[in-house]
Amino acid sequence: MNKTRTEATFLSPIVESRRWVEDVSFPADRPLLNVSQAAPADPPPLGLRQALADAALHQDDAHLYRAVLGRDDLRQALAEQMSHHYQAKLRADQIAITSGCNQAFAATISALCGEGDDVIIPVPWYFNHKMWLDLCGVTACPLAVGEDMLPDPKAAADLITDRTKAIVLVTPNNPTGVEYPAELLRAFLDLATARGISLIVDETYRDFDSRSGPPHDLFQDSDWGQSLIHLYSFSKAYRLTGHRVGAIAAAPERLFEMEKFLDTVTICPSQMGQIGAHWGILNLQNWLAVERTEILARKQAIIDGFPALQARGWRLLGVGAYFAYVEHPFAQSSEEIAQHLVRDASVLMLPGTMFMPKDSPSAERQFRIAFANVDANGIAELFARLCQFTP
Repeated sequence: MNKTRTEATFLSPIVESRRWVEDVSFPADRPLLNVSQAAPADPPPLGLRQALADAALHQDDAHLYRAVLGRDDLRQALAEQMSHHYQAKLRADQIAITSGCNQAFAATISALCGEGDDVIIPVPWYFNHKMWLDLCGVTACPLAVGEDMLPDPKAAADLITDRTKAIVLVTPNNPTGVEYPAELLRAFLDLATARGISLIVDETYRDFDSRSGPPHDLFQDSDWGQSLIHLYSFSKAYRLTGHRVGAIAAAPERLFEMEKFLDTVTICPSQMGQIGAHWGILNLQNWLAVERTEILARKQAIIDGFPALQARGWRLLGVGAYFAYVEHPFAQSSEEIAQHLVRDASVLMLPGTMFMPKDSPSAERQFRIAFANVDANGIAELFARLCQFTP
């Protein structure tokens, strides 16, 4: 009997990991440290919330169906912001607004692929990307990364067949945190162009990149839309997680195909979320710069504090944006250790097995630490607990 499309994929790791803590009581002097999810837990700043409240009360179209590809003012504002960020020239008709960045990926894959096609994704992967490919009947072709957690374009070239439709890159990376060098992204775009496939670049965490200036020059090509599709999320920048606002930058003819998917699934993105995102672009750039500084300080706290863990056999494989990716020194698998950590150390973090193909030896040794909601003091407490832990 054939599997349904949902039976063809795995349970979301976020959902699964929440079940690990449901029946656990944590000591008052050792509350749960949750480093499992890469999303801010705080609400948007007060000014943005006030803008949403005003729109809800006084802006009639905030409650209605609007354009499938998003509000014109937000598309224009994002095109201008990206033009500045990448020192390029983007137009509003190259921008679509989606119900979160996951939907941006879903629309992109639906426009590029048919059932039985292939998409190349580096491992460790972002699990929702793998889940959507499974749901579509698209084969995810794993591309191993090196010791530096970076994928190799030459290795990717060896995976391309006549069924390959795209390569997916996430930078700064989820789950490893690693920032992909500009020259690496250029090499992948050149490969995609030469082989007649698409390069999908997910920059959900670009606002927390440690580098100054454009992180790459891909948009500076006049014909970038021939091969490049870019994904973005407003969730992290303006804490709009519950409002579900993402974006796609692509050639208009590709957005035409994606529009069919978006119209069928949600008709249009949330008007309130779009209003909030637009207000954020216009008013929160200085606030966002402070947020970025705080995230970079947490990254440095990971680097500064890690020698204590390293002395106990842990390895830091990558760090950046909201993430650190680490290797543990124990004989047990990371999934088994993760559940011990909940009970014995009041720590919830996701094992590498949730980011890699089944039976991957390296996955058994790895963890992702998401520090979006853990400050420098929290990181110090996390490392202290990990140093004291033995399974």
